[in-house]
Amino acid sequence: MRLCAPAPARQPNGRGGAERGVAQPHLSGACSPAAAMDVGAADFARCLPCLQDRVGRAAFLGLDMEFTGLHSAFPQNNQPSLFDSPAERYQKVRQSVQRFTITQLGLAIFSEENSNKYVVHSYNFFLFPSTLGVTDAELTLSTSSIQFLSHYGFDYNKFLKDGIPYMNELQENILSQRLLEGNWKVCSALNLNVVKKAIDEVTCWIAAAKEGDTVILQDLSDSQMLDVQLVLRQALPNVWTQPLGDNEVMVKKVSLQHRRLLESSSHDSCQKELILTSARGFTNLFQIIVRAKKPLVGHNMLMDLCHLHDKFYNPLPESYEEFKKNIHHLFPVLIDTKTVTKSIWKNYQFPRVSNLLEVYEVLCSSDLNPVDPTCPVIAFASDSARYAEKAAPHEAAYDAFLCGSVLLKSAHLLLCELTDDAATANPSFSQYLTMLAEYFNKVNFIRGGVSSINFSGEDASCRYPPPLVVCVRGWPRLDERQIYQELQPLCRFDIRRLSENQFILLSNRFKHVIRVLHDYKDHPKLQISVYRHWRHSPHVNCLLKVSGIVALWSLLAFVLGGAPSCSP
Repeated sequence: MRLCAPAPARQPNGRGGAERGVAQPHLSGACSPAAAMDVGAADFARCLPCLQDRVGRAAFLGLDMEFTGLHSAFPQNNQPSLFDSPAERYQKVRQSVQRFTITQLGLAIFSEENSNKYVVHSYNFFLFPSTLGVTDAELTLSTSSIQFLSHYGFDYNKFLKDGIPYMNELQENILSQRLLEGNWKVCSALNLNVVKKAIDEVTCWIAAAKEGDTVILQDLSDSQMLDVQLVLRQALPNVWTQPLGDNEVMVKKVSLQHRRLLESSSHDSCQKELILTSARGFTNLFQIIVRAKKPLVGHNMLMDLCHLHDKFYNPLPESYEEFKKNIHHLFPVLIDTKTVTKSIWKNYQFPRVSNLLEVYEVLCSSDLNPVDPTCPVIAFASDSARYAEKAAPHEAAYDAFLCGSVLLKSAHLLLCELTDDAATANPSFSQYLTMLAEYFNKVNFIRGGVSSINFSGEDASCRYPPPLVVCVRGWPRLDERQIYQELQPLCRFDIRRLSENQFILLSNRFKHVIRVLHDYKDHPKLQISVYRHWRHSPHVNCLLKVSGIVALWSLLAFVLGGAPSCSP
């Protein structure tokens, strides 16, 4: 920060080829200055009105996120498990979401242009927690996640230096209360040093200044400009501040009466509502999306929904049912493409693929869609043209585009299967939604006790292979980790201790169960068999033992109590 010599008052200034199945860029009007698909704090405010208009006119929205970590290592055993019920999994995810944050949010806005043609505006929003007057956020980094994103070219400078601020409703209420009380707290250590320096320099200047004199503070960041103004106004009742262009703040010496008049001005940059709007940052767009009530599309989107709730709405509740209720209120129509494709895979001879890009490539393949003139045409808008030339997997905006494209192509397959060619000549998005209705609000549940979480009803159960039980003989102090390592060369099981020498195994593949039963049928130390509740449950065994003891004592009492007495 530099303190300039007194100056006259100045007027403030306003702040490889095309993808298969995707048409070439559609030259619609770009949202200047965000013609680039990467949006940071410097461009976000100017881009917001255009984004609001596009969301309002969208057919649906694709969503994807990148995080500083996925599964917290604290507490232990926090990894997803086939033993997890939905409520248990939610608690694990909740603990991780509270530790990690969003680095990048991808939003793909799909607009239905005309006869079965969709134009996509796809954006990467770099996010960073707000530092304006709220409790200082703590960021946790997972080394595996950081390495993964770095491998795919993630720009951490944009995340750290130009991340868009955000806050949830609880944080906003705290900030609003502090503004009402005039109790502004500078959270950033860097900003605190700048504010202290500004107070010292302005205090020295004002002693000799006359009413109406001004001084300009230079080289301030956006957050420093706000912190400096609020603290100076709070500390010195005879000054007024005004932001200028080029990261400058003008400080003016005024009378107390003139100060009161300026404070009532509707154009004051430090007015409460303007500060709250600035501090909300990306939350303003989140609220626009919530109000629009457009179908929201993702892929394995449970973690995404938890972060949306925690970062932009309210801290995640302890209750799993309350979480489901809140999400359904915010987003009445959710579509998880993982849930959709898992279902339609059964009806088509698709190769078994795992990640989102592979699913997209299969759905775009000429084997599946030889020449189908009724297939939806997906065109990139000019501000998203980069993705028409080169794939960018694990970049949030590109993955959001993949989610929406997989949705359209899956819906088209379902429509073609149920209707004749004439009926599908010009399918509308409303027809596609009808085909997808059975998948609404059913979010895929990875390795757990149900197949999906139903945000508008009961969770969907799934058919898993029967559990197995391992009885250990002559292998003392064996634990779950050792059992896992023993079976890992064959297949993967989730393992939980049943008793001192018994373990229960769960798998989601029948072939794994059959293989282990076959390969370990004659093992000298590990006897593996199908789990039978009446036989292996510790509770049932305990009940049987207690019942046996009670029955034995009853029999003895009957025999001894009923024996004839002998007279002398």
